[in-house]
Amino acid sequence: MLFNSIDFLIFFSVFLLGYYLARHHLQARNRLIVVASYIFYAWWDYRFVGLLLWSTFVDYWVALALAKTTIMNRRKALLVISLVSNLGVLFFFKYFDFFRESTRLLLAELGMEAHWTGMQFILPVGISFYTFQTLSYTIDVYRGKIPPTRDVAQFMAFVAFFPQLVAGPIERASHLLPQLAATVKIDLRMLESGIWLFIWGLFKKVVLADSFAYFVDPTFSFVEPEASQTIIGVTAFALQIYCDFSGYTDMARGMARMLGFDLMQNFNLPYFATSVQDFWHRWHISLSTWLRDYLYLPLGGNRRGRFRTYLNLMIVMLLGGLWHGAAWNFVAWGLWQGVGLVINRWWRQTVTPRWTMPSWAGWMLTILFTLYGWLLFRSSSVDQVLQLTGSLGNWAPEHWVPLQIRELFLLASPLLAMQIWQWRSNDPEATMRLPGWARGLVQGVLIYLIILFWGTDEPSSFIYFQF
Repeated sequence: MLFNSIDFLIFFSVFLLGYYLARHHLQARNRLIVVASYIFYAWWDYRFVGLLLWSTFVDYWVALALAKTTIMNRRKALLVISLVSNLGVLFFFKYFDFFRESTRLLLAELGMEAHWTGMQFILPVGISFYTFQTLSYTIDVYRGKIPPTRDVAQFMAFVAFFPQLVAGPIERASHLLPQLAATVKIDLRMLESGIWLFIWGLFKKVVLADSFAYFVDPTFSFVEPEASQTIIGVTAFALQIYCDFSGYTDMARGMARMLGFDLMQNFNLPYFATSVQDFWHRWHISLSTWLRDYLYLPLGGNRRGRFRTYLNLMIVMLLGGLWHGAAWNFVAWGLWQGVGLVINRWWRQTVTPRWTMPSWAGWMLTILFTLYGWLLFRSSSVDQVLQLTGSLGNWAPEHWVPLQIRELFLLASPLLAMQIWQWRSNDPEATMRLPGWARGLVQGVLIYLIILFWGTDEPSSFIYFQF
């Protein structure tokens, strides 16, 4: 059930009616959230509901068991149960085929033929997101940062909360569980901001992201692209993936606010970043902070010398690339980001004390670095990466290139205007400062464009649903 579908709008409207009737009764409200969330997830594929239940109850039990013992060996064993259970399921469904096929190809290169039969597992939607969410809960309980909850419905609602279940943000228990443990107060301001976020997110998906796809798809289908087409296509993909993913996040946060909850901000003007490190402070914030807290810091962070710091950055970003998908282009993208962070850190430690790069130069370099990263990310194979990279030296622009550039700029202009406004005001929700009539006018125009672009075809899925 896609957020940008009529089915979902009907589902959410019916749920909202029941929710407002039950919102003052804590147990009834949380149980309603659980039921609605499992209906929402089963709508995708009911066969994978069992995996969601498995992750939920394993971590619920492990956390309670951790609270009952102070013996370190037992606590470590319980944590291992959670890690193996969650990551084992994730590996089996997401990476088994990738490593099996990669091993087969490696053996073939060595002159050995493997005759095993491929199984081609279906990837359960949202598994990467809810696995990391439940793991963070268990790890935080193990570290003594939060107490375990004994309320089953509350914990099930935390894991399966449908606005952010399949594509985040990856919430921390310390942030969302206390909200589920208290009755909510929904004031007019919260309701208005929730409606605005949902409309703006839906606009970014239906009007912008789906339209940018028309520039992207041909570029990654050409047999012999030339430089200008590759640049246009990659730039369009940078806009598409941002509008698609941040649009989903905006809708998730908007729905949560309509229900009286606050979800973490997952994007903060990432294309205004002036360094690779700054980009990762602004892009997919819930994942980057998860990788920092549960992988980078346990590996030693920057506390064990320069070489170890660089190695830790490379390991974290390599695994971050693999988190996105079981394919070599994601491995290459993760390594590319790791190299960027290593160079960024070396520059700050070695060059910046003697000379500071102008912010505009840092921004340009970061944009170019990020765009090539998106070329790696979007490519379907290593061969296509090489083909598109090679095309950047083939400068033979066709007559239609200026027209495509104008169309792309025109399509991106609402996003650019909003982003500049948010940046200059230092307020991600700058529109909420407008008078009511002006905000209503803006929302009316966005809704009109959403209806205009909606069309009669099947709604397109979100890019991050495949991860």
